Amino acid sequence: MKPRYRYTSLILVALILTVGFVLLCSQTGYGETLQDKLLGTGGGFIPIEGWITTAVDWMAINFRPLFDVVTIIVNVVNDTIITILRFGDWHYSGVFVFNIFGTVVQIPLLAGLVGLLMWYLSGSIVTGSAGLVMLWLAANFGYWPETIETFSLTLTSAFLALVLGIPTGIFAAINDTADTIIRPILDLMQTMPVFVYLIPAVLFFGIGPAPGAVATVIFAYPPAVRLTNLGIRGVPTELIEAGESFGCNNIQLLTKVQLPVARPNIMAGVNQTIMLALSMAVVAGLVGAGGLGGVVVRGIQRMRVGEGFVGGLVVVFVAMILDRATSNIGQSTTEEA
Repeated sequence: MKPRYRYTSLILVALILTVGFVLLCSQTGYGETLQDKLLGTGGGFIPIEGWITTAVDWMAINFRPLFDVVTIIVNVVNDTIITILRFGDWHYSGVFVFNIFGTVVQIPLLAGLVGLLMWYLSGSIVTGSAGLVMLWLAANFGYWPETIETFSLTLTSAFLALVLGIPTGIFAAINDTADTIIRPILDLMQTMPVFVYLIPAVLFFGIGPAPGAVATVIFAYPPAVRLTNLGIRGVPTELIEAGESFGCNNIQLLTKVQLPVARPNIMAGVNQTIMLALSMAVVAGLVGAGGLGGVVVRGIQRMRVGEGFVGGLVVVFVAMILDRATSNIGQSTTEEA
């Protein structure tokens, strides 16, 4: 361990012990032992639950204009992506419908476009055909609108998480102090149960896609930061020295040397961010975010096994499409590098 990190850890431990001692002295009165405090009906001797509740209520009241602005931004991005994905609805009624042997078969326009895109990215017609078939199944299962909503919420959350996460990862890579501060915050964000994010999100942003998107951004943000930081720090010293010898300043060194070399790691972060965004977007169905998450939640609440299973199966289809598309982009950039 480097001396700087050792001293920082000692300072943090000393600070925690000091705060704990002060709280212990202030909360434990005469005639009342520490054991009484810990075993009492009011919980522990540190009333952190009440502090958090008070802080959240205070923020909900005093930062209402900021939360309204965030809600507007999230809704605009989400509605824009939904409009783009539903562009075919305006001209083709959303799907091409065929009557084959008395059975209505729907082929979404978006399914064909996604199939072609996956074929182009992967270079494999099998992968493209798989994307087409999976979206065709989603439409004929009767969950096409919910699939579009889940795609939109996932892409909205992943876009916002990457816009925030990649610059943060760059900053952490070039500044050791920032890296030391950001790392435990990311640990907290990744290990906190996902349902906990939904509670303040509902208080701040109400019911609908906005709280689901905000909670998803928080959950999907750490991989973008970590892998961007890892990629830039993994650039060989020889390349950095070569760039400096050619007269590159810090910005040129970052844009022309470090980011291109770190691109495979950054793309891996993009892939992980999108997959985590999808997993959380499904959980966000609990707060009225809609989409396939709403289908699964409805199946659980009403004990409809078939509805919940089919909704989960379509989620798997969406996950496979997003994973194959982004992983193929990462592979192509790796080969170019």
